[in-house]
Amino acid sequence: MLHPDELARRARQRVVELAARKAVHLGAALSMTDLLAVLYTRGLRYRPDRPDWPDRDLLVLSKGHGAYGLYAVLAELGVIEADLATLPGHPSDSVPGVEAATGALGHGLSIGCGMALGARLAGRDQRVVVVTGDGELDEGSNWEAAQFAAHHRLGNLVAVVDRNRLQQEGDTETVNALEPLADKWRAFGWRVAEADGHDTAAITDALAGLRSGDGPAVLIAHTVKGKGVPFAEGDPAWHMGSLDAQQLRTALAALGEPAALGEPAALGEPAALGEPAALGEPAVPGEPAVPGTPAVPALAAAARGGRP
Repeated sequence: MLHPDELARRARQRVVELAARKAVHLGAALSMTDLLAVLYTRGLRYRPDRPDWPDRDLLVLSKGHGAYGLYAVLAELGVIEADLATLPGHPSDSVPGVEAATGALGHGLSIGCGMALGARLAGRDQRVVVVTGDGELDEGSNWEAAQFAAHHRLGNLVAVVDRNRLQQEGDTETVNALEPLADKWRAFGWRVAEADGHDTAAITDALAGLRSGDGPAVLIAHTVKGKGVPFAEGDPAWHMGSLDAQQLRTALAALGEPAALGEPAALGEPAALGEPAALGEPAVPGEPAVPGTPAVPALAAAARGGRP
């Protein structure tokens, strides 16, 4: 079993190699990789050999334009065998391991609410995790879902916010300020934790702390958009783009070689967190004409009006 740090490193390699073949939402995929690596190795009851296992926990990627980050993690776990370049730019539930088709931002948390309530009504001990973007929280449907989850005391629902502070149009606090974000969630009746979203031990501990308690919980994970690729880190221009040969070499060199890391608990038995408690749209049209050029923000905004 891969340590989450190594799983994240390999998944990032897959994403940047893909970005040398086609334009992808690079920044959004790279900022959440460590979160997904922890969830699939320590946070979810999950069997890669049986992605349709009825007793599995469910993960919904609400920030659908980060799909290639999810695909890369699932590919490293052996769930996806297809060439990632052939898969849609937003999650499709036709892809092995993908629980819901998303990409219309602001809908994932509502889907997760339905899954969590459905599990309770069916008497299933099943956890639901929804990974959202921070710019996505501009959508009012998120807060309707947050209110619903608190009202129904959905203790088997956890939201993980990829708080990279950038959306397609720029800094989140300039476009439509989210702070005080933690206080907003608390005001809606959610339990809240915050962590460095690139420190897998800190993510593990934060998720463990959210397992006990009544009602829904949220982890605000502070991340860097484009994490792991120095020229893309914190640069909104790399919301979407493709890499030329030199940029690919630079990115792969930055990601480096595997480190000597200990092995985590087996998948489906997340010892670090204890036993589980009741806890489409295609890529933006018009790839850059010259590889190595990020997608033009104005074109992307006009094409999808999206947020990270």
